Amino acid sequence: MDGSADRPVDTVGPRLRELRRRRGTTLTAVAEVTGISPSTLSRLESGKRRPTLEMLLSLAQAFDVALDDLVGAPPTGDPRVHLRPQAAEGMTVVPLTRRRPGGGIQVFKMLIAPASRAPAPRTHEGFEWLYVIEGRLRLVLGDRDFVLAPGEAAEFDTRTPHWFGTADGRAVEVLSMFGGQGERAHLRTGRDNGPPRDTERHRPRPQGRPES
Repeated sequence: MDGSADRPVDTVGPRLRELRRRRGTTLTAVAEVTGISPSTLSRLESGKRRPTLEMLLSLAQAFDVALDDLVGAPPTGDPRVHLRPQAAEGMTVVPLTRRRPGGGIQVFKMLIAPASRAPAPRTHEGFEWLYVIEGRLRLVLGDRDFVLAPGEAAEFDTRTPHWFGTADGRAVEVLSMFGGQGERAHLRTGRDNGPPRDTERHRPRPQGRPES
């Protein structure tokens, strides 16, 4: 192996320095926003330290740039479908499908930043299926509060007030399937360990559309 796969990460330092100088800010100011110490930021800029995923997510948010732009990653996936990460509400969202006229199920990969956010449930038309790839996901659904571990999934009608974020302040990687018109994804995961763990004991698992 020639190490070419590591090159995008190796170029983060110069990009960080250029972004910071272009915006006329200091290492101390960036540290206050990201929680990364000025000394660590300095080592990142000089290339003496390689960034972790959590650092990259925090820095991409702080500078309001896409994660792939920060690391200088080449286009990924099918060359006919360019996967462009988007920053939204503390998350980096990668659309894995094209948005089709008339709706249909949309698939996303989401990286939720390692930050503490107060739940702010919302409602909208549709049906969502979530699968945790890495980390621990907190899901607030109506008056219920769940924690999902890697390999666990939940599905719910998005007309029910809902919110999800990190369960322990660490980054979470999630696969999401969303049907804007209420389409359900009839899937079974390779792991079936029963219902998600509920932070309130003996509460039922999130279900689909409420019974009439």
